Order: sequence, then structure tokens, then C-alpha cells
Amino acid sequence: MAMIAQSREWFEQWIAAVAGAVDGVADRLVRQRRIQLDENADGTFTASMAASKDSHAPTILAFRIQHGTPEPPLPAQWSAAFKGSRVEVQLPPDYVTTRLLDFPGRAADFLDGMIRSQVDRLTPWAASEAIFGWSSPVPVADDRIEVAFSATSASKVDPLVQLADRLGAASVSIHAPAAGGSGAPIRVKLLDKRLRSMAGPNVPRLLRVVLISTGIAAAASLFLSIYLGGSLQSEQEDIQRQISQRRAALRVDANGMASGIGLLAKRKQTTPSSVMVLEALSRVLPDTTYVTELRIEGDKVQVVGMTQDAPSLIRLMEQSPQFTRATFFAPTTRAANESGERFHVEANISAYFGSGS
Repeated sequence: MAMIAQSREWFEQWIAAVAGAVDGVADRLVRQRRIQLDENADGTFTASMAASKDSHAPTILAFRIQHGTPEPPLPAQWSAAFKGSRVEVQLPPDYVTTRLLDFPGRAADFLDGMIRSQVDRLTPWAASEAIFGWSSPVPVADDRIEVAFSATSASKVDPLVQLADRLGAASVSIHAPAAGGSGAPIRVKLLDKRLRSMAGPNVPRLLRVVLISTGIAAAASLFLSIYLGGSLQSEQEDIQRQISQRRAALRVDANGMASGIGLLAKRKQTTPSSVMVLEALSRVLPDTTYVTELRIEGDKVQVVGMTQDAPSLIRLMEQSPQFTRATFFAPTTRAANESGERFHVEANISAYFGSGS
């Protein structure tokens, strides 16, 4: 069960990652309508939108937010304009806490953790109850950096996010004013949230269908591969068996007797070649050894001659793949007028004579 739950989690993460990538491409290809929402001092909101190429911009709209819905209800033109748009909210300075923070220059890569750890000290809210952000770091003297920090209560932002979601907006961003080190006004982003996919709600469903279909196709391919592989293996073994039977039949004549050609072929395969035996002996015997007699009878060879060290011949022939069971079939003698020993060695001839046999 744990493996199934983990696989499902990976599956959902993959779906979210691919859907996010599709949304990123859609953001670049599709020009998104932007609606600017400014909060006034009396608690009302003013909505404005730039004119598009095909139509004029609707008149500026003022309304209040009651429980996440606009009061009074929006005109039809504005309701259509909010659908699929990007809502950018500008908060007034009265609802925002701002600070100018100073850090060492090397802390530029760790600003997120350092600022989050100080939210409780910099604002009246805990980190979980606040929406906050900061500007890009600006280098100052003594190898230090300055950032403009702004924060507001999450309860202040939640109705704005609910409003954008109910009106069908694709995304919403919350901005707050701040002042830089030189006193110049800075716009700090507190929140940037995607409410719905730009590519449409069917993308995750389509990805699930594609992934499940791919898995089914892979399983079917594996099953067919195993089934067909076993069938082909069986057919191959049957063909090999038929070939072996056919070869056996070709070696035997109609009366069940070995044909002359078969006997000759068998004799050729089983009888060692005298030339090859002689060549093998010339490779095995040392240069100080002279062969005076060579007899080949069946699968045995007898060698008679002169050598300086007769016992070593047994070891040399045993080490050769062409000979086995080497032994003396007669005593080794040394005559007074001879400089070496007269040996009589007998060995079995092996069927191995290299690639040419």
C-alpha cells in the first residue's frame, strides 16, 4: 500500500510539473489581459484595464468587496473581462508595514531564510499570518546590501484572492509600496498566485489519460514480446531437431547400413592424420631430440629416438593438447658410443588438432 501511495504521489507531481510547463509556454504565447485593482482610502476598489486592439477599454469601475464578492454586482462587460485575466492589486500604504533591511553582501543568496526568520520581529504578525515580500538587493557601502521589505496581514489579502477566483481570473498578484535607501518609491510584490491553468482544465486529465495509455501499451508490448519470444524459441528448437534428424538420415542409406561415403567420412573424422601428428611432435619435442622411429596405430602413437633428457619428454607430451597418457613402453637405455638416451614413448592421440582439424 505504501508503494502504491508513493507511486500516486509521484504521478500527481509529474502531472503538476507538466501542467506548469504547459502553462509557462501558454503564458509566453497567449497575451493575457491585465486588470489593475487599486484600493482607495474609503475601502472601495477601483478597477481599470487598458484597451485591446479589437475593443475599447471599459469604463473605470468602483465597487466594494463583501464576503469575497463585489458590491454592487459587476456589469456584463467587466464580468467577461475578468475571466482568464491577470488581476494586479495595489495596496495602499496604510495597510502595509515597510522596513529597509541591511545585510552583508554575502547574504544575497540566503535572503529568503534570513527574512522569514525575522518576520515576527519586523511585523505585528507571525510568519504564518503575514504576506510579505522584498525588493531586489542594492549594494551599499562596506560590502553590504539593502532590501526594501513590505508586509501585510493575510486576512487583508484573502478577500482579494477570493474575489479574483470567483470572477474567473487566471492569476492574481498583490503589490505594496515601499521606499528604497535613496527615498525613491519601490513596488514590492507580496503575492503571485495562479488560480487556474492557462492551457485549460483538461490538461491534467489529458496527461493522466496519456500516461495510463502509455503504461497499458508498455504492458501489452511486454506480454506480446514474452509470448512471441517463447513461440519463436519453440519453433527454432523444432527446426533444429528436424535438421539434426535430416543430417542423421543422410548418413545412413536405405537399408540402415552406413554408406561408403559415410564410412569414409567417419574414418576421416576419427582417424588422426599422420602429417598432423608429425607436426604436433615437432612442436613438442625439443631441438636436442631426434626421432628414429614413428608408428601410428589407431589412436596411439609410438616414438623411438635419442634425447638428452628422456623423462622430460613425458611431461612435454602431457602438456600438449594433442597427446594424452604419455608413458614409456620400453626401457630407456644409454650406449657407450652414444651421447644421449634412447627412449621409447607411447601416447594417446587427442582429437584436437587446432582449427584445421
